[in-house]
Amino acid sequence: MNGGGTGRGPRTALASLRGNRPFRLLWFSNVFFFGGVWTQTLVLGWLAYEMTHSELLVAVFTAARLAPMFLGPVAGAFADRHNRVRLLVVACGWATIAVSLVAALATAGLLSYGVLVVGGLAIGLAQSPSQPARASLVLELVGRENLSNANALNAMALNMTQIIGPALGGAMVAAIGAPAALWVSTAWYGASLALLLPLRGYGKAVHGEVQSLWTMVAGGVRTIARNRLATAVLLVTLAANTLLWPVYQSFMPVFAEESLGLDAAGLGALLTCCGIGGLVGSLVIAGMGDFRRKGAVFVVGTALWACLWALFALSHTVSLSFLLICVIGLTSAAFGVLQTTLLLMTTEPEVHGRALGLQELAIGIMPIATLVLGAIAERVGLARTVFGAGVLLVVALAALTLRVPALLRFSGRYAG
Repeated sequence: MNGGGTGRGPRTALASLRGNRPFRLLWFSNVFFFGGVWTQTLVLGWLAYEMTHSELLVAVFTAARLAPMFLGPVAGAFADRHNRVRLLVVACGWATIAVSLVAALATAGLLSYGVLVVGGLAIGLAQSPSQPARASLVLELVGRENLSNANALNAMALNMTQIIGPALGGAMVAAIGAPAALWVSTAWYGASLALLLPLRGYGKAVHGEVQSLWTMVAGGVRTIARNRLATAVLLVTLAANTLLWPVYQSFMPVFAEESLGLDAAGLGALLTCCGIGGLVGSLVIAGMGDFRRKGAVFVVGTALWACLWALFALSHTVSLSFLLICVIGLTSAAFGVLQTTLLLMTTEPEVHGRALGLQELAIGIMPIATLVLGAIAERVGLARTVFGAGVLLVVALAALTLRVPALLRFSGRYAG
C-alpha cells in the first residue's frame, strides 16, 4: 500500500495511483464505467426525445433511470454482506448486457419507447446500487491515510467523464448514429469489467454475523443514526441535493437563455467551465494529502458553494456568470470529495456499505426536489428560487454546525 499521502504537492496528488496497482485498476475501471454512463445517458435521452418529442416522456425515462437510487440502503447492506469486487463485476457485467441489448434493438430498428424505459431502468440498476460497494472498496485498497487523496482522484475521474462523455456521445450520434454510439458505450463497460477481474482477491465481506437483508438494513440505520458525525454528514448531503444540485442538473438551460442570452453552444461552454472547475478543485484536494480539519473544509466549502450559487442566480452579466460558474465547480469539490471521505472515516467498517447506501438514498431525493423547485420557480421565478435555496443551505449548515460542532474539528487523520 502506498504511503505517499502525508505530504503535499503535485506528487501527492497522484499518491494513491503511484505504486498501488489495485487502486490503479479500480480507478481506470471507474473511468471506463462512468465514461459509459455519461455517453449512454446522452444517447438514450436523445433517443427518448426523438421517439416521443415530449418533454414529459423524456422526464419519465430519466426518472426510471434514476429510480434505483432509492435502493441505496439495500445495496449498502449487500456491500457489507458480500464480496464487493464480486458485486462490481456483476453490476458491470449487467450494464454491459443491458446496453448491448438496447443497442442491438436500436440497430435492428426494433427499439420502442417502452423498451427504452425498461432499458434505462436496467442500466440504472447496474449504476446506482453498485456505488456503495465501489466507494467502500477504496478504503480497503488505499488505507485511511490516503483516503482523501483517493476519493479526490475518483472525483477527478467522474468530472473528466462528465465533461468528455456527453460531448463524445453527441459527436458520435451526429457522425455514426445512435445505435453505433451505444455499441461504443457497451465497449466502455466491457473495458471496465476487464479491469475489475484482477481485483477478485479483494473486497471481502466485513459483516461477520449471518442476518437477513432487512435486519441488516434496519440495524445499519440505527447504528448510523446514533453516530452524530455520520448523521451530520448525511444531512449535509441531503440538504445539498435537495436545494442546489437540482439547479445544475436541470435548470442551467433556463439560466443560459433567460438570464444570459446564450445559445446551446454557450450553455455547453458554461457547463464545461463548471466541470473544469470541479476537476481543478478535486486536484487541489488530492494534492493536500492527509490534511487536518477535513470537517471544516467540508462545511465551509459547501457554504461557499451555496453563496456562489446565490450570486450566480442574480447575475445577468455573461463574463461574471462564467467566472462564478468556474468557482462554483471549484468549491463543489469540497462537498463532492469529502462527503464520502468523512462518511467512511466516521463509521465502522462493518457498516460502511450501509452508510454509503444511505448517502445514495440522500442523493436520490434529487428528482423529487427538482419537481418542487420547478414548481416554486414557476411562481416566483428561477433566480429568486435559486437565491433563496443558496441562502437556506447556508443557514442549514450554520444550524447543523452549532448542533454538532465536532464536525468542524474533525480531522480523521491517520493514527499510525
